[in-house]
Amino acid sequence: MESDFPPGGGGASVSVVDPDFGFAFNDSNFSDRVLRIEIIPDLPESKSDSDACSSIADWARNRKRRREDIKKENGVDVVQQQEQVLNCNIPDTEDGLAYENQDEEAMAMIEEPPSDDGFNLNQTAEDDDDDGHVHFSSRNMECSTVLRVRNIHISSPILAAKSPFFYKLFSNGMRESEQRHVILRIHASEEAALLDLLHFMYSNTLSTTTPPALLDVLMAADKFEVASCMRYCSRLLRNLPMTMDSALLYLDLPSSVLMADAVQALTDAAKQFLAARYKDITKFPEEVLSLPLAGIEAVLSSDDLQVASEDAVYDFVLKWARNHYPKLEERREVLATRLGRLIRFPYMTCRKLKKVLICNDFEPELASKVVLEALFFKAETPYRQRTLAAEEANATCRRFVERAYKYRPVKVVEFELPRQQCVVYLDLKREECANLFPAGRVYSQAFHLGGQGFFLSAHCNMDQQSSFHCFGLFLGMQEKGSVSFAVDYEFAARTKPNEEYVSKYKGNYTFTGGKAVGYRNLFAIQWTAFMAEDSAYFIKGILHLRAELTIRQ
Repeated sequence: MESDFPPGGGGASVSVVDPDFGFAFNDSNFSDRVLRIEIIPDLPESKSDSDACSSIADWARNRKRRREDIKKENGVDVVQQQEQVLNCNIPDTEDGLAYENQDEEAMAMIEEPPSDDGFNLNQTAEDDDDDGHVHFSSRNMECSTVLRVRNIHISSPILAAKSPFFYKLFSNGMRESEQRHVILRIHASEEAALLDLLHFMYSNTLSTTTPPALLDVLMAADKFEVASCMRYCSRLLRNLPMTMDSALLYLDLPSSVLMADAVQALTDAAKQFLAARYKDITKFPEEVLSLPLAGIEAVLSSDDLQVASEDAVYDFVLKWARNHYPKLEERREVLATRLGRLIRFPYMTCRKLKKVLICNDFEPELASKVVLEALFFKAETPYRQRTLAAEEANATCRRFVERAYKYRPVKVVEFELPRQQCVVYLDLKREECANLFPAGRVYSQAFHLGGQGFFLSAHCNMDQQSSFHCFGLFLGMQEKGSVSFAVDYEFAARTKPNEEYVSKYKGNYTFTGGKAVGYRNLFAIQWTAFMAEDSAYFIKGILHLRAELTIRQ
């Protein structure tokens, strides 16, 4: 166990094994203070998160109810509540955690009147009792009846070394910090978790192993700023079998927990679980559409998402947003701040980008920005595109990184005069070509000429005599039916040593819809020669193909 809060708070953090002080827990012989824990009733209809919770799903439902009760009780959003009790400087932790609790407030009280020289507890009420004790409590705690009291003998150096919360309490430099008795007021639902947390701060271990109990301790560790315990709980939860319920719950923890480095590995594992489960969103369309925002973000963040094209991702995001946010203002907000950045607009077709500009779900300024950025990316050289993608390799927003599309992106240059014509560029990686053997095929995204949709398909097939495998390239028309469309076409490929496009096949064909035409052995060589290390057709691992289509007069 690494020490995550070295005494004194200064200097570089050093990886050391924390000693086990479990023998000193609640032992007056090794303690300098008494922690008085006052337990008050929970809010109406709420109970301990782990009490009677046999599963993650039970814990999630119970916690959701408690959050709703707290909002009703306080009359304000939970996010506005504060956890920080003392306005004192604290040493930095090695995790750099920023704590801002979104649930119940942590209550800390000293049994002497505070002085007037700057000591300040951020609470809402002050009450002087007959003994001269001053109690500071939040609005929802101050009038509660104390159910029971637990006195725990504590060592302030041990607690201060583990927690900035206790460090502030014990080292504010005033006489209050020298008082022997410290009072914490908590709800009954937090009692077991707080006791487990205090024991952990001495022994670096927990006796509880059930997911609901571990989540309770994780929340307590966040509230009292014990980063090492947050890491410990996170590791134990990560080692348990991941389920849909648990993955979504981990991503729905309060933001103060989600932002903590200590639980980053847990949330990453939850995102990876969801991304792997819904790798092909077409297999579970209704299930994916029902995912909450955090879940859909995890799915859409994946590079391995198996979709036909980024156009399909765009259409899916709009459908999800319209289902979950029927109000236009709310939908525009979530698309602008959360989901829009997960759509990789540079890999959408120009035809679909035109629709983005007139889509009412996006603010006009945002729509113009993402479309312009996408068009600039499409205009870049392949080398520059790969550089931009590499720069985003570790970013959360990976708009320039290509997914594992079922249909490969193409670049298209269109001409209207003197004849309707388009030039289509399709690049395939060596690994993609290798995966075609022995009878695979890969399709390009659709492109349009004269109002008709076309596509390219690369095959590994047998030659005319079925004597060996070879590389084939075909041109197909999407529309089915009786539509007749006459086209001249030419296939070319970059070839070493000049690395210029060299024509490989010319032809003409009258398409009638749903038909494809091409050449079974484009390079007139066997598959092994085509894929060889000294192949003339792979330039820095990329096969560059070009197709020119012209409408026949």
